[in-house]
Amino acid sequence: MKLIVGLGNKGNEYNNTRHNVGFMAIDECLKKYNIELNKLKFDGLYNETIINDEKVIFLKPQKYMNLSGDVIIKYINYFKINIKDILIIHDDIDLEIGTFKIRYKGGTAGHNGLKNIASNLKTNEYKRIKIGISKNNIDMIDYVLGKFNNDELIKINEVIKKIPDIIDDFVNLSFENLMNKYN
Repeated sequence: MKLIVGLGNKGNEYNNTRHNVGFMAIDECLKKYNIELNKLKFDGLYNETIINDEKVIFLKPQKYMNLSGDVIIKYINYFKINIKDILIIHDDIDLEIGTFKIRYKGGTAGHNGLKNIASNLKTNEYKRIKIGISKNNIDMIDYVLGKFNNDELIKINEVIKKIPDIIDDFVNLSFENLMNKYN
């Protein structure tokens, strides 16, 4: 069983904001598999599907970003999911907009959602897709909670469209082969 988590903030006011690229990626996957996140448990919207004979749970935590780990750990414990079988999709200010990196571990780089996940999982060794949103000289909170302009949205959507294929390969390939294929 795999757990695919997109990080973001709940509420329509956060749609198409830089901090919500994880939610956007999950939405793209849901389109491909023709499912909706219509189940609510442990402060998370989720649903399950089968990809290549593997049960996969898609999850959008419904607490604010900085409490994402509180939700994720409940899913891990309830569904008895091994940490090696989770994949977190999140924004990254250190990557240029329109780029992404797949990693199996790493620091939090000041990302409060990742800090909370690491605290709950008691490790930074979990798999992730980091989607670049670039840096800006304005206040960081205002920037990550700000909406994409049209040019940025085009670049982000190009990355988001690749995520369902990455998820298919996440189920099928070793993680090293997945990184080699996409990084």
